Order: sequence, then structure tokens, then C-alpha cells
Amino acid sequence: MRAITFSAYGGPEVLQLSDVPTPEPGPGQVRLAVRAAGVNPIDWKIRNGAMQQNFQVPFPHIPGLEVAGVVDAVGEGADFVVGDEVFGWSETGAYAEYALAKTVAPKPASLSWADAAALPVAGETALRVLGLLNLREGETLLVHGASGTVGRFAAQVAAAQGVTVIGTGGSRSLDDLKSLGVVPVLYGDGWVERVREATTGPVDAVFDAAGHGVLPGSVELRGSKDRIITIADAAAFELGIPFSSGGEQTREVLTGIAGWVTDRGVGIAQGKSYPLAEAAAAQVESEGGHPGGKLTIAVG
Repeated sequence: MRAITFSAYGGPEVLQLSDVPTPEPGPGQVRLAVRAAGVNPIDWKIRNGAMQQNFQVPFPHIPGLEVAGVVDAVGEGADFVVGDEVFGWSETGAYAEYALAKTVAPKPASLSWADAAALPVAGETALRVLGLLNLREGETLLVHGASGTVGRFAAQVAAAQGVTVIGTGGSRSLDDLKSLGVVPVLYGDGWVERVREATTGPVDAVFDAAGHGVLPGSVELRGSKDRIITIADAAAFELGIPFSSGGEQTREVLTGIAGWVTDRGVGIAQGKSYPLAEAAAAQVESEGGHPGGKLTIAVG
């Protein structure tokens, strides 16, 4: 099968389109004929070696956590059948024509392959952090990076739960945020004052999905460090603010995420879709930090 591999840490040039053996499913696993793979920052952080202290990989390594595809082989004990359309987390790398997975859920027929591949990481992260913040109807949540994949999902879920959401974003995203029921605020210098002007009451909780040095200002707005969580700023460890990473990967989580999209109208902003051979370009765009939507790789 064709797959993107790398055999040494480095820049995007280490990614190669290779012919590798097609994997065979073990107990509890299914093999997917991959239709789409999600592109995430962790993909290029693993590739460039930034994660090697905590996340070493064997070489050659196939990148990609998020996968959507059609079951084409079933291991012992897996409760799917050949032909099922599913999405979830890949165990062997999603930048490939075939991938093995244990944690997948049925893909709703109304979801495109790209949308399905965009959901696992962003949806799980958004729902996990919102749960940790313990939001209640009528409260006000500030979401930094509300135009990004995680922040946008979280902002929509919170708004649907009766929470007033203030979302920071770039000038090009403000109209989109407003259309989602979010109070849009331009990020950058002066953002604290703009948030104060945008709300008549206190900010009850803060979800930092951006990681651009906004934690001190968030503490200033809250008047304390409680109910502030970041997924993106390592300064949290020095400031004594929770840094949330690594969530629960289960079929139930995936089904719940899909339900927010199919039943509650949570929308996914799609960015560019790249062919498998151009995976390096997809990672370059992701590393640039302003993809303007979820980046995916179209495989099958």
C-alpha cells in the first residue's frame, strides 16, 4: 500500500510517499480502507522531534491520528463488519491507504469523509475541557482561538447549552463567529479591554485554545486562576493553571461528538484538503498556524 512515512526526525522534507506492507488486523482491530485523514499539530511535532522525550516512535513511522474510512478486514472480537463506514483514531497512522484501528464509531451518513476525519481530536478536546470547566446555563465563557477547530467546536456546544460565549479571533473570522451565536472579539493588543467592553458581567470561565500568551490577561479578567484551562500554552505550568491534554478515546465519546454535529447543528469549518502525496504541504500549512479551517488528507 501507499503511505506517507518518515525515518528520521526533521522538517517536512523527511516525509516520503512509500510502498509499505498492508497491515493485518489483530484481536479487536479493524482495517480501514482510508478515505480521509485529519491533520493535527501533533503530527508535525512528532515529525520534527519535539515530542520525542514523551512520545518516541519506531521508524519508519506513518503519521496521522484521525481517520475515516470503510472497514475492509476485521480482527477477532471486533464488532464491525466489512463495508461499515466508520471514523475514529488510527493505531498505525492515518496517512495511508489502509490503517488499523480499535476505537472507531459508525460514521453518520450525513457526514462527509472530511468532516468525519475532522471530528475526533477537536470534538474530544472541546467536550473534555467544557466538562472540566463545569459550565452552567447563564454563565459567560471566554474562548481564546474561537475560530480554530477546537475553539469553534467548543464555542458552539457551550452556546447551545445556554452559555454566553465570547470568542476571540482574527478580523476575517469575526463575522463567522457572530453567525454561530458567539460574541466576537478581535485578538491581539488590547484584547482584555475589548472583552470587558463586550460583556456587562463577569467572565465565569476561560478556555484557551490559542496559546498566544493570553493566560495572564485571563487571570486579570477572572480575578483568580480558577476555572481557566489551556490546551496550548506551556506557561500554564509556571502560572499554576491547568493544562489539559490526552483525553478518553472511546466509541461512546465519538458517538457523542457526532451527535453534536448531526443532531445539534454544530458546524465544522473545513480548510484545504490535500491528496496523500502532498501530506508534507498539509503539515507546512498546519505549522504555519493559520489554516483557516480543518486540514485533511483525501486518500481514497
